[in-house]
Amino acid sequence: MACLSDEMLGTIMPIVVYWAYSCFYLLLGSFDDYRLHSRKEEDVKNLVSKKTVVRGVLFQQIVQAVVSILLFTVTGNAKGATDSQYSPLVLVRQFLIAMFVLDTWQYFMHRYMHHNKFLYRHVHSQHHRLVVPYAFGALYNHPLEGLLLDTIGGALSFLLSGMSPRASIFFFSFATIKTVDDHCGLWLPGNLFHVLFKNNTAYHDVHHQLYGSKYNFSQPFFVMWDRILGTYLPYSLERRVGGGFEARPTKDHKSF
Repeated sequence: MACLSDEMLGTIMPIVVYWAYSCFYLLLGSFDDYRLHSRKEEDVKNLVSKKTVVRGVLFQQIVQAVVSILLFTVTGNAKGATDSQYSPLVLVRQFLIAMFVLDTWQYFMHRYMHHNKFLYRHVHSQHHRLVVPYAFGALYNHPLEGLLLDTIGGALSFLLSGMSPRASIFFFSFATIKTVDDHCGLWLPGNLFHVLFKNNTAYHDVHHQLYGSKYNFSQPFFVMWDRILGTYLPYSLERRVGGGFEARPTKDHKSF
């Protein structure tokens, strides 16, 4: 890895992390006692094959890589970076700004794609063919959605936070892990993402169900915009007969 520049690592590491972390969850897929949906539900409810999902994700990652290389080329490289740019306080500030920017962009774009009938039918509905989400389907989107929601959102968070290409390696790898975790379909004990973030696997699973399609738009980190704008759908996790968990709404969402 020493022969690769920060820019190149910032481009390829999120892709490597995506498939490595997805494979980790594939190995855990046999843990039926922690699944949010049964294997039968995954086979019956999902409207797209896993082969198609893999092809779609790989295409999106190619587009993201191209945009990433162009972005690094336009903004310059990290050779002139000073030590102060890598101080813990600066990095924390940059990460928080990037998280806020990414969450804000994705909330409003995501919500608009649900409320605009044309965009939902022809673009965003592709992602919702996975009624039962799983890890490597996290980035399965229509190419236009991938560009608007993920690629442009990531570029804005990079630019507005002022982070260096080196810092972006860690930020976008972390954001990738979080996104995969949100779609993994497993509620594992001791998962730190479930402890630290209200926006987690169950939260996003609620959104993928028919009753939650107009709620829980926030992704990938916080739930603030859902709470502020009244699209937050509270839920409870209950043991499912036959094993596993089920996220059930605890409030009449029709009255929102």
